Amino acid sequence: MSLGSLRHYFATQSELLSFSMRLVTERVRKRIVSSRRSGDPRVDIESLIGEMIPLDPERLAECEVWLAFVGSTPAHPELRSLCEEVHDALYGFFRSIVDSLLALKLVKSGVDAELEAMRLHALVDGLVVHGVSRSPKATPAEIMRIVSYHLDSIMTQ
Repeated sequence: MSLGSLRHYFATQSELLSFSMRLVTERVRKRIVSSRRSGDPRVDIESLIGEMIPLDPERLAECEVWLAFVGSTPAHPELRSLCEEVHDALYGFFRSIVDSLLALKLVKSGVDAELEAMRLHALVDGLVVHGVSRSPKATPAEIMRIVSYHLDSIMTQ
């Protein structure tokens, strides 16, 4: 699509970034909601986290949008509220994962749910950055190995 065509639909770069971020958020949400659960909490959590990280060309493009959006937020204050909304939703998602593990008694003793949700959020954000900026070194297999290693550190099984 030409730049002129984009300008017909989006008067500013902020409008384009906002639209793109909302589209990515909705796509990821739909994949998570419609994903099949195996019944194995560990497998299911890895699968859900996998929907947010660059494991294939589609998710890589979504992660690139996320990084462009977050990187533009300091220069475009009108994006801050959407950025906070997305971060809050991500934290809520990770908190629900940790709370589910706690309810199922699948975490090691002493895990702080709030801190662990923040740590998982930070880990996934970092994996997105590495997956986008360090490709091909940060392969999908390596990224998932890091997720698995992290879950090993907090889970009882």
